[in-house]
Amino acid sequence: MIPVLKTDRITIPKLGLGTWKLAGAEGQAAVESALSLGYRHIDTADRYANEEAVGAALAASGVARQELFVTSKVWWDNLAPEAIRRSLEGSLRKLGTDYLDLFLVHWPAPGMDLPAILRTLQAVQAEGRVRHWGVSNFPPGLMRQLEELGGAPACLQVEYHALLSQARLLDWCRPRGIALTAYSPLGQGALAEQPVLQGIAARHGATPLQVALAWLLRQENVVVIPKAARPASQRANLEAIPLAAALTPEDVAAIDALPKDWRRVTPDFSPNWNFL
Repeated sequence: MIPVLKTDRITIPKLGLGTWKLAGAEGQAAVESALSLGYRHIDTADRYANEEAVGAALAASGVARQELFVTSKVWWDNLAPEAIRRSLEGSLRKLGTDYLDLFLVHWPAPGMDLPAILRTLQAVQAEGRVRHWGVSNFPPGLMRQLEELGGAPACLQVEYHALLSQARLLDWCRPRGIALTAYSPLGQGALAEQPVLQGIAARHGATPLQVALAWLLRQENVVVIPKAARPASQRANLEAIPLAAALTPEDVAAIDALPKDWRRVTPDFSPNWNFL
């Protein structure tokens, strides 16, 4: 059973399926497999060019729409109000749904009109096109600006894993009931080679990647969306749920003590992560 995070702003499954690079028939098969295993939270984006495949999988699954939590995102060069609306309508059409459970600004853009973006997100929520809205890849300073404008995002999605701290953003999100969704929670697979995680995994009869997921899953207000194309990987990620409760204080302290400055996702349009 996948645990659910409930705050004043959002109710969202704590483990979802990330779909970056899962497109076409492979993407559809991956989503169908995940849904058959009990996943209900599917994360996609206009930029992934896979919403039609995801939508086909949702339709083929037979799972009732109200049981699903579907997230999509608008790309950073489409943040004018009408462009946001066009992106949203395109996502809804390709996904074959009347609404999104969560709609995110994928990346901030230099010189973006944040008040206009906020008004548009609030409007599409009021119209019922999205149940919740949020942002992705916003540093603390932009989160502060958003709040000063009267914005109340339900979710912030950022890269977060055992070798990258997001303590400042967690300190911002938790008291406000904002879910922090960790993308690339396995360091794009590289955490499998981390010696401390390997040692903890050996003691628990698990894998290092399961330990990395379990460390995140046990945290307050944190949601994880690992990409997993193969059913075996999807099942392995589900097995991290009971492991989260089995990690000892010593295990957690050892992971907490690892270096936390290894950022994997650094496109040239990244914001200033130190903007406070």
